[in-house]
Amino acid sequence: MGRADAAAIDAGTPGIALMEAAGQAIAETVSNRFADARRVLVLAGPGNNGGDGYVVARLLAGRGCAVTVCQLGDAAKLKGDAALAAAAWGGAVGAATPACVTGHDLVIDALFGAGLARPVTGAAGVLIEAVNADPAAVLAVDLPSGVSGETGLAEGAAIRADATVTFFRKKPGHLLYPGRGLCGPVDVHDIGIPSSVLGEIGPKTFANEPALWRDRWHPPVAEGHKYARGHAVVVSGPASATGAARLAAMAALRAGAGLVSLASPPSAVLVNAAHLTAVMVKSFRGAQGLAELLSDARLNAVAIGPGIGTGSGTKDLVGACLVGTRAVVLDADALTAYRNEPQGLFGAIAGHSGPGVAMTPHEGEFSRLFPDLGGGDRGACGVSKPDRARVAAARSGAVVVLKGPDTVIAAPDGRVAINANAPPWLATAGSGDVLTGIVAGLLAQKMPPFEAAAMAVWMHGKAASRFGPGMIAEDLAPALPAVFADLLGLAD
Repeated sequence: MGRADAAAIDAGTPGIALMEAAGQAIAETVSNRFADARRVLVLAGPGNNGGDGYVVARLLAGRGCAVTVCQLGDAAKLKGDAALAAAAWGGAVGAATPACVTGHDLVIDALFGAGLARPVTGAAGVLIEAVNADPAAVLAVDLPSGVSGETGLAEGAAIRADATVTFFRKKPGHLLYPGRGLCGPVDVHDIGIPSSVLGEIGPKTFANEPALWRDRWHPPVAEGHKYARGHAVVVSGPASATGAARLAAMAALRAGAGLVSLASPPSAVLVNAAHLTAVMVKSFRGAQGLAELLSDARLNAVAIGPGIGTGSGTKDLVGACLVGTRAVVLDADALTAYRNEPQGLFGAIAGHSGPGVAMTPHEGEFSRLFPDLGGGDRGACGVSKPDRARVAAARSGAVVVLKGPDTVIAAPDGRVAINANAPPWLATAGSGDVLTGIVAGLLAQKMPPFEAAAMAVWMHGKAASRFGPGMIAEDLAPALPAVFADLLGLAD
């Protein structure tokens, strides 16, 4: 974001003009979200975020609000555009202490922006805790103070905002927890930074939204047929553990694969056949039998892991899936089976000649394969969640879907997407198996692995939201048609 600001200034937009536009954007958000606020406190920090605060203070005072400005640190030490904005305010400036917080309808948090790279402690931390304890609404400028724009972490005190206003583009901290939970709704405003600067910056981190992958998805056409939509295979576990694979198989079919087969060991054929209709059941015996089944080139995507077990034969089954030219999805037990030998899995992926491999670990499975990157937060290994996934993808050679409330999808080439549409009721048994099937179904339709994984994660979250509270895993696949209808503009 600093480079974006600098590029806009180098192209001829004065920095103070960007600051004035930011102040206007904040004032617009106040009007839209906090229209009844008449007593407004602006907490100004020592940098440009504080400068934005001075601009909005002046604008709101001009609209008749009773505005109080309190500065963290010495206002006389403000520099550059922030000093110009403070001089233009012209009103009184108090000290930003807990005593100044009470008695307001709205607090505008302009203390620290997205570039914060240290925990907030000391006097600033005490001030933030006072804001959080006060009943006034809080609007954060750029990000709630205390939240890292890079990681979303709050390693010291952090503002709990009712809404956040940011500029040009969202930052990772708006999408990653705990930051996402501290932001409230996020308004993104154009303040005059041209989109062309993105070409100079070359960002590789994206919000997971349809614009990222929609052009690589090809919906059915009138003259098409099922064989053009690909044939996905899901590998089933033994008779006592077949449900996870069936969830994945039904999801692959609902995701648009033209045909789906459930590859079953002999003990599981009857139980799977009794539960399935449109999904075909194919029997195999051991890794050699699975390899023979998959030798049919028409079977162009395979998913393995849900309910497969972690016994000695699982790695052989995974190896059979990674031979040939089909796309592969690895999940659950297929990953855990390699917990003591991750390099063996990465080597097999390196030898894969198909269009690509996707793996879909939750944090526990991820930690088993990448122990130096595990732990669930930056504090454990010194790397943010997007960067942990990015390193894992480069190391493994697979697209890595690191699941969670803020699922991250990373490609070996460094691209990362952060998903933000998962509702809390998605955390239920079997939902990950459904996601595995959606990825396989999209890969069968010849989507590239990164885009297929990103689209699958988005659809997974959207389907859960469409169904609503009380959802169980079996409800997800039947909810997918409504999600497709939305994407195609066919919804009521």
